[in-house]
Amino acid sequence: MSFRLLIVEDSPELLEAAGDFFREEGSGLWDVVTASDGNDALAKVRGGSFDLMILDIMLPGASGFDICRAARQKSDCPIIFVTALGSENNILKGYETGCDDYVVKPFSLRHLYAKSLALLKRAKKSSDGDILRCGTISLNRNTMLVTVEGREVAINAREYFLLVYLLENKGAVLTRKAILDHVWGDDLDVSDRVVDNTIRRLRESLGSASGQIKTAIGRGYRITEE
Repeated sequence: MSFRLLIVEDSPELLEAAGDFFREEGSGLWDVVTASDGNDALAKVRGGSFDLMILDIMLPGASGFDICRAARQKSDCPIIFVTALGSENNILKGYETGCDDYVVKPFSLRHLYAKSLALLKRAKKSSDGDILRCGTISLNRNTMLVTVEGREVAINAREYFLLVYLLENKGAVLTRKAILDHVWGDDLDVSDRVVDNTIRRLRESLGSASGQIKTAIGRGYRITEE
């Protein structure tokens, strides 16, 4: 599972840096789509759907404001303006146009990433039916929050998708091949050993709940209530 992110920026260096940062930091969480021209971005917005947008305002062709207006005609996805236009009037115009946050250049990519993740989680607020539970482990599929005994635990994106797969098949033995196919998909540069290593890291992250992930010797793994 990944979330579609549109980054629109006319600086090639910043566009590449931002795209690379989100891909690397998210470890599969983001499907990053980029555009350096306002008209190209406008076409992408009208032709597809996104879970989050990061928009420069001053662009060749359509402006970031134009893109935001077009997006708001079809979607409530979070939108962040990233721009050198830092005056109060421009910031107010951004919010009036429909953005959810406004970041003034220069900025930290780590700060932008944190804002993006917070907005995505807020947008994906879930009902109780979107929560997977097993023993002391609870996972919210929309906010991507994982807790053990009510305390939040930090896991990376690959561990998260592996845990979702285990919880969706609670009690069932999942073979390494099934896990590879489901969690890694078409990535051909992985082996059974990658599954074992990710299971090990996931157990470490889950702390006191690590024993709920059982090894079925010669077969695979399963998650249980105890």
